[in-house]
Amino acid sequence: MESIGFTLFDAAVGRCGIAWGDQGIVAVQLPERSDTETRTRLLRKAPGAVDAEPDANVRGVIADIVALLEGELRDFSMVRYDERGVSEFNRRVYEVALTIPPGETLTYGDIANRLGEPGAARAVGKALGENPWPIMVPCHRVLAAGGRTGGFSAPGGIDTKLKMLSIERRHRSGPRMLFDDDPNFDYRARA
Repeated sequence: MESIGFTLFDAAVGRCGIAWGDQGIVAVQLPERSDTETRTRLLRKAPGAVDAEPDANVRGVIADIVALLEGELRDFSMVRYDERGVSEFNRRVYEVALTIPPGETLTYGDIANRLGEPGAARAVGKALGENPWPIMVPCHRVLAAGGRTGGFSAPGGIDTKLKMLSIERRHRSGPRMLFDDDPNFDYRARA
């Protein structure tokens, strides 16, 4: 029987969690109000996981998550994900989401079109709401039509999504946007 480990770690958005096993990364958890709540929610995604010391590969993934949330560019497309229990449609959605660079966004409709399934924007939103690897599979970079924030099922909801986008936009290496350096600019105004 496969052993699944998990650990909690500190990041710019708070204390996150990660679970891993022989098949790859099982789940990532954004912070809840307490370590106990974060652990509980992570263990719902990775039942039977035990608190463990991560190996070098998992420590590298954690370091990349922390760096990304501090605004450094990181690419999670080469990470091994444990996709057992993930539907084929959701896998395809996550593959497209992994192509969205930090600080950039697509809409649910954009992803549906890239999948060759125009009109599947709601199904894309549902798939992203089921994303077991938030941050790594960047569902926070997907917006509703017209640039509205849309939903975000991670703890903290829209506020967490906007915080993550703000972190990425402030530190991205591409062209600067008009309000990137304005501490008073609130991305929620686009909601």
